[in-house]
Amino acid sequence: MTTITGQRHRAVVVYRRTELDELTARHATRGQLEFFLASRGRSLGDVQQRHDKFVDARRHLIDGIPEDWAIAEVEREDVSRFLFAPEDIVVAFGQDGLVANVAKYLTGQLVIGVNPEGSAKGPLVRHDVKDGLTLLLRPETAVVAQLTTVAVHTDAGDVLTGLNEVFVGQPSHQSARYVIETPSGCERQSSSGLIVGTGAGSTGWCASLAHDRAISKLPGLTDASLVWFVREAWPSPTTSVQLTAGLLTPGETLRMRVESDELVAFADGIETDHLTATWGQQLIIGPADTPVRLAL
Repeated sequence: MTTITGQRHRAVVVYRRTELDELTARHATRGQLEFFLASRGRSLGDVQQRHDKFVDARRHLIDGIPEDWAIAEVEREDVSRFLFAPEDIVVAFGQDGLVANVAKYLTGQLVIGVNPEGSAKGPLVRHDVKDGLTLLLRPETAVVAQLTTVAVHTDAGDVLTGLNEVFVGQPSHQSARYVIETPSGCERQSSSGLIVGTGAGSTGWCASLAHDRAISKLPGLTDASLVWFVREAWPSPTTSVQLTAGLLTPGETLRMRVESDELVAFADGIETDHLTATWGQQLIIGPADTPVRLAL
């Protein structure tokens, strides 16, 4: 759901539906919802309390915005259909993943990550409601980090970007087959897919992959470098496993020539928003042109 009021400056508050919202949409009545939670050892009261706290925090933020501002409240599911204006200031009201969900649709707008709970701040959501509101009203006072984003380009001219990482692989559990070309070499591979991540993604999926590979150095939050990993490369008479991880320094790219019937590429875990490449197509992966401007 999207609502807009006012006509001048615009604050775009992006949020995710609460657990209570999700469960209410799934169950027909409050009684059925309460029974569902009780069957799993949970209390409707606890879920309601967290919902109320979230709604109150969001309302406090909205109420603090001057009346001569425009305000757009956008659910995460609607972000891909929302038209951001160049002058918008975007508030990601939730967890770190929400910043990544909205980042791919931005073109340089300032992003302020606000944690509605006020504690357990993450690397991307750094502010409580009070501090976030202060930055929203006085963005010129913000210390702004330029976060590198990653892009997949197809030879058909399609582009997909991500803040944390992009994944290229089979849409099913079959092996992905391709020829990979990296700054250190080229080889034919069969694997569970390729991940290329940024400094912003180095605390998530890439951190797990780096741990498995005993890689100690990943790009920092504002680094311009990217890191890449091949998942479960399979050795065979026709495929190799020598090129399975590395860094892409500024100016470097990674290329793939598809040798499967179909591979898909998606970013930041959003599988529904993806590119499709078929046999013989080329993919080029590297830094995207536009970084994300995050208020620290």
